[in-house]
Amino acid sequence: MADPKGFLNIDREVAPTRPVEERVKDWNEVYQPGSLLPIISKQASRCMDCGIPFCHNGCPLGNLIPEWNDFAYREDWSAASERLHATNNFPEFTGRLCPAPCESACVLAINQPAVTIKNVEVSIIDKAWDDGDVTPQPPERLSGKTVAVVGSGPAGLAAAQQLTRAGHTVVVFERADRIGGLLRYGIPEFKMEKVHINRRIEQMRAEGTKFRTGVEIGTDLTAGDLRRRYDAVVIAAGSTIARELPVDGRELNGIHQAMEYLPLANKVQEGDYVTSPISAEDKHVVVIGGGDTGADCVGTAHRQGARSVTQLEIMPRPGEDRAPNQPWPTFPMLYKVTSAHEEGGERVYSVSTTHFEGTEPEEGESVGNVRALHLVEVEFVDGKPKQKPGTERAIPAELVTLAMGFVGIDRENGMVEQFGLDLDERGNVARDADYATNVDGVFVAGDAGRGQSLIVWAIAEGRSAARGVDRFLSGASSLHAPVAPTDRSLTV
Repeated sequence: MADPKGFLNIDREVAPTRPVEERVKDWNEVYQPGSLLPIISKQASRCMDCGIPFCHNGCPLGNLIPEWNDFAYREDWSAASERLHATNNFPEFTGRLCPAPCESACVLAINQPAVTIKNVEVSIIDKAWDDGDVTPQPPERLSGKTVAVVGSGPAGLAAAQQLTRAGHTVVVFERADRIGGLLRYGIPEFKMEKVHINRRIEQMRAEGTKFRTGVEIGTDLTAGDLRRRYDAVVIAAGSTIARELPVDGRELNGIHQAMEYLPLANKVQEGDYVTSPISAEDKHVVVIGGGDTGADCVGTAHRQGARSVTQLEIMPRPGEDRAPNQPWPTFPMLYKVTSAHEEGGERVYSVSTTHFEGTEPEEGESVGNVRALHLVEVEFVDGKPKQKPGTERAIPAELVTLAMGFVGIDRENGMVEQFGLDLDERGNVARDADYATNVDGVFVAGDAGRGQSLIVWAIAEGRSAARGVDRFLSGASSLHAPVAPTDRSLTV
């Protein structure tokens, strides 16, 4: 145990952020550079090293949290990094992007603020990179087996790194022009600067993983091509079909899915554009959807110079404390104020969009531009939203982003049909306990098999699928496998 009285004597202290007026003028990460490490040893001392560490249960990766908290308290950063990497390939990703279900399950959180597990995690890995403790780990020998990984998001990268280290020759296929999946083009720079992805890719290249960008499986290469060329295939293509909003006026210009809007802002930071083709500059922006993707749209709109930003959510506003039906150590739905919300804008709960209003089409155009969104207040009756008469109103809307989640894997390019994959009742690729599909030698990991979920689940599933592939190719596996595919307790 780090400090037997740490949780009694030290209050929770989280990473400080840069002033709002400063950070909305750039795309750098919102946190104060170098501000976290001086306080993190004290924060780690709050860990009680519980006899039954429920943080393990809350973390899909099964991270060894009390162990690396103790090392962080003692400032043994090298040992802390080793324990951190024992269960997590990319702690710099989860330390920045994960909503930290481990903290919700912290025993201290029963009646006190939880240990700052997420901040400790990111401090350990950032220090490890600074100290040169993160190095390539190439396999001692090659197996002679080959694996194709479809998709380079966190699930695909985790599976690829594990399988490469097990001695297999791994090629990752990505249909975008850069590696990273939603980490690259779905997560704004102010939440995670892409240097963190780039140096991991270089580590993986040094270990032997190969990458091919601009290749869409099902179109540029067929499923048959992969099955002929590789001994096993891992499908980690994500859940990429966005949920639609079927209301009148949806066809108007200026209404976009979040994953049409956010990637363009990231491409500006990559140097592909001077300004984004879809910009919020001097516009009234409405974001439909109250989750993390919606918050990413809010923060992006602020940095692009929006005139106003309004975020709509059909659900009631969550409470600031656990609801009775969400007891410890479950992951509760709580009211969150993210860094993007600190920067301004309005959040409106319990409302539903009825239709959009637009301008008259310009000459040569078939539709006009959106100029207003009409909404109505709702209340939930028997679990279904019911409109409240007399509450209809319109708000200005010149740019609308739809951030309402995803409903399944892309089936338009023919990959699912070409492989002959079975789907489950939720429209995801069906798999067994080894993450194997109905097609011999074809496995699935991440959102493609689980459905839309958290980054920590994606990495955990990538590691587990890698173990299944290693078993298939070698007859046995020593790779660490943290989760079973039937456990959906933290799916969101």
